[in-house]
Amino acid sequence: MAWSKLWVIAFRDLGRNRRRTILTLLAVALGLALLIFLNGFIAGVTEDALQNTIRLETGHVQLRTATYEEDKVSLQRQDLLANPTQLAAQASSLSGVKAAAPVLWAGALIDTRDESVNLQLIGIDTTSDIYAPFQQAMVAGAFLTPDDRNGILIGKRLADSLGLAVDRNVSLTVIDGDGTADDGVFTIRGLFSTGIPRYDDGAVFMPLSKAQAFARTGDRASAVIMLLQQQDQAEQVASALQSPGVTALTWRTLNQVFLETMSTAMSFYTILDAIVMLIVAVIIANTLLMAVFERIREMGILAALGMKGGQIMQMFLFEATILGLGGIIVGVILGSGAVAYLATVGLSLGDAAAAASNIALRSTIYARFVPGTFAILALWTLIITLLASLYPAWFAARLEPVTALHSL
Repeated sequence: MAWSKLWVIAFRDLGRNRRRTILTLLAVALGLALLIFLNGFIAGVTEDALQNTIRLETGHVQLRTATYEEDKVSLQRQDLLANPTQLAAQASSLSGVKAAAPVLWAGALIDTRDESVNLQLIGIDTTSDIYAPFQQAMVAGAFLTPDDRNGILIGKRLADSLGLAVDRNVSLTVIDGDGTADDGVFTIRGLFSTGIPRYDDGAVFMPLSKAQAFARTGDRASAVIMLLQQQDQAEQVASALQSPGVTALTWRTLNQVFLETMSTAMSFYTILDAIVMLIVAVIIANTLLMAVFERIREMGILAALGMKGGQIMQMFLFEATILGLGGIIVGVILGSGAVAYLATVGLSLGDAAAAASNIALRSTIYARFVPGTFAILALWTLIITLLASLYPAWFAARLEPVTALHSL
């Protein structure tokens, strides 16, 4: 019997019990839609957090001394770059480097009448494009100028929590490279809101020259940060800037802990994907087995008329294929619609985003389209559907015509 005939028979057989067919198709569709939604959501969170960290903190490439330890935020002379301005100029001259600038990091304490808060003091080149995201995130006051000797920027969330505003004076304390606590009174020039609590709650910016003077580091800096035209050029740029006493680190190395954490987390989502597909497989197998038991006499008649076992098996596989493809089409539409909604509107985390202090999560997170992943999920859904149909199809194919014809 021609395959076209088997397809027609399979399609007609599915129409005999439309309710069961529709419910089975919906089970496949909803399972795939859930997987597409979850994977789009996780991809959006992961990529957004990574790009936020690169854009606002690590850059694509960093130059540091070999002894600098980020966790200690060291201000010791031997841990700081001795010629950061020259290194930044050298980096800027390389092809593919969008911007390069020295930065100084230090631990600081901001004091008000009622409260003291630990912050990260960041001395920046206020003219560099690296800090354009913070300029764009200004919500009050003005951005810093290079010659500002007592101005600072803080996040609006921090200002609100401490009852501060633009033009208010605050006291900052920093432990300098000699281990001495230095105090200073600074004026809040502006407030920024990046939407990322990690920065809006825990960072204070001042011009690099003032930060160097305040922390008593001379002309030294913690690192030189670079943003590149293309992210995949990081290794090439890092190799070109490697020199004795200076270590060039790419964004992969700088975000290694985050990448490893997300890789581990993705393994759990893979298990979740497998569980959902297993549920779909059970539903498909159950549907086809019920169809077999309902049509045992019919299978006997077809076998008696000369239909071979292989053709009967193909007929049930075609039924599973129709269910699978129909479910995939509906599932892709539903799942993509959910991803599109979350990619546009987003999901507000509110203060919960601040709990992830080591991840640059925005207060509102967005999903992301990953067509390759969605295609793989759809393909695996079809494969699992066909595998689940093998036993019912085999069971139907091995029925003896005489036994089938005498069944009720």
